[in-house]
Amino acid sequence: MNIPRDWTFKNLEVADAFDAHVREQLPWYELTTGLVAHVARHYIPRNGKVYDIGASTGNVGRAISEVLESRSATLTAIEASPEMCARYSGAGKVVCADAIEYDYKSFDLCVCFLVLMFLTPFQRSQLLKRLQLLTNLGGAILVFDKCAPVGGYPATVMQRLALAGKVSAGATPADVIAKELSLAGAQRPLAPSELPKHAIEVFRFGEFAGWIIEASYPQN
Repeated sequence: MNIPRDWTFKNLEVADAFDAHVREQLPWYELTTGLVAHVARHYIPRNGKVYDIGASTGNVGRAISEVLESRSATLTAIEASPEMCARYSGAGKVVCADAIEYDYKSFDLCVCFLVLMFLTPFQRSQLLKRLQLLTNLGGAILVFDKCAPVGGYPATVMQRLALAGKVSAGATPADVIAKELSLAGAQRPLAPSELPKHAIEVFRFGEFAGWIIEASYPQN
C-alpha cells in the first residue's frame, strides 16, 4: 500500500489494504480483537444494544457476531469513511456518519477501537461524556487507543517496543517512518487523564492501551 502523505481513511487504496495494513503495523491487533470479543460476552445482555465507533471494515462486528446472534442483540457500526463503509463485512448494520454528530441511543456496550486518537481532545472529551450518560447500568464503554508518551527514559523504551513489534510483523522501516509522518495532524494520542477516574486498564503494549469504563451508578 502506498501510504498517503496526509493520513486519511477516505482513500480507496487505504480501504482496500486496511485489514492487512493494520495487522502489519499493530502486531497485537488479533490479540486485542480477541479481548474485545471476551469483554463483549460479559457486558452484552439478551436483546442488548451495542455500538462500534470507528468500525472500519467490520473487525469488531465479526469478532462479536456469535454473541450478538445467540443473545438477539443488535449492533450499530459507525464509520465516517464511505470507502470503509463500502467494504464493511461485520455483523449488524453500518451507518456512514461522523461519530461526533451521530444521535446515539442508550446502549449496553460501546466499543471505541483505535478511534479516539483520530479526534481532537475536545471532540473526544465531549463524545466520552455523551457516551457515559447513555450507558445502561451494568453496561460499559471499551476503549483501545494510542497513549501520549510517559515521561523520561521509559517513554523511549515503550516507543522502541512499538517499533520493534511493527518490524517483527513484517513492516519495513521505511513504511513505519512514512506512516508516522503521515499521521501528523491526523492522529493525536490519548492522555490517560482524559478518561474517567474509574476507567480500568485491561491491556497495554508499548504506547497502546485498553480500558473498560463501566456505567457510573447514581449517588444516593
